[in-house]
Amino acid sequence: MVPLSPAIRSLIDSRKPGHSLPGGLYTRDDVFAADMEIFFRRNWIAIGLECDVPEPGDAHVVELGKSSLILLRDDDNTVRVVHNVCRHRGARLLDKGTHIISKLVCPYHQWTYELSGELMHAPHMGAGFDRSCHSLRPVAHVNVGGLIYACLSDDPPQDVARLVETMTPRLAPYDIANAKIAHQCDIVERGNWKLTIENNRECYHCLGNHPELCLSFIDLDFGYDPATLAPEDRARADAHEARFASVTAQWEEAGYPSAAVLPQADGDTNFRTQRLMMNGAGESQSPDTRAACKRLLGTIGSTGLGDVHLWGHNTWNHFMGDHAVIATVIPLGPDETLVRTKWLVHKDAVEGVDYDVDHLTSVWTATTMQDAGLVERSHAGVGDPAYLPGPYSTFAETELESFATWYLNQLRKHGG
Repeated sequence: MVPLSPAIRSLIDSRKPGHSLPGGLYTRDDVFAADMEIFFRRNWIAIGLECDVPEPGDAHVVELGKSSLILLRDDDNTVRVVHNVCRHRGARLLDKGTHIISKLVCPYHQWTYELSGELMHAPHMGAGFDRSCHSLRPVAHVNVGGLIYACLSDDPPQDVARLVETMTPRLAPYDIANAKIAHQCDIVERGNWKLTIENNRECYHCLGNHPELCLSFIDLDFGYDPATLAPEDRARADAHEARFASVTAQWEEAGYPSAAVLPQADGDTNFRTQRLMMNGAGESQSPDTRAACKRLLGTIGSTGLGDVHLWGHNTWNHFMGDHAVIATVIPLGPDETLVRTKWLVHKDAVEGVDYDVDHLTSVWTATTMQDAGLVERSHAGVGDPAYLPGPYSTFAETELESFATWYLNQLRKHGG
């Protein structure tokens, strides 16, 4: 159990259903410490992609609080995750970033590990030293259609199977495992990680803040109050809902799972997915809503398969015919959050021939910067003594209520 102070318990108990969280749950140092232990050590989190390490010997270091993980591909082409901690005296094996290695060699005393994690060389340890007892510590991980999720607990939640079973067939045609990272962008948002996720789970704010993204998003998909619609807008909404139901049925019939799968508030592994239509030309989240990469992902043969959304508690993703956008959230402190965004294209797509990086990335680069400003604005507000939790829209912010309920359930479950 994670010890929760009376002050944290008071904040949990004071939360009004249907309202944003009490300010202290966003700003307090002790809440952040509990968050890191519960939501980033005991739950499954997205840490990277199989295509982060496309070749044997490729390694990618992921920093997560005090932990450091190495995502690597071994000589047998198996993707592994191990702790970046030497079994001798604990030194870091690899520095931040990406590496190409033949062995994992500790710079301190040259203890040397196979890419499987097995210790193969430990100089001057004597004849009785048993190398087999000192392999690198593996990290529990699952491969979800090319997305790598890890759990730092010795007892990972078993309900990750629902995520794997749901997303593996949905992602198979996109072949994310063999995609190519065309571009990566890191942004540090000046706000708590929950504000970053909350901001992503609603599009109530999109129309007023994301002009680039709204060219391809259909606002009706993200909730509206039917009583406020003029007759012509209501007719448009009815027509969209009918078309969306028809298109979804066609996708499903063609073998592309598309229906919404919702989070389970009482479960551990929190995710939501759905395939949505896109606006405009309907092909991609690009400046002209047309495919931004000539070569489509995997075995996708059409740009008419919409946008597969996948949200988790530290990630959001968009899978389109021509490219995918993968975002990972890593808390750095109570008031700082790293948002790492990657744009994926077909492995054989050629920059300058099949795609232009600026054209490919401009929509989500602009959106991510705009979101960073919104999260910073929110964090400043929830830390103000005048802040009082406000009501969620029951039309446009239902996912926030779902997330807040799950978050508090997890605190209560793991809090001692």
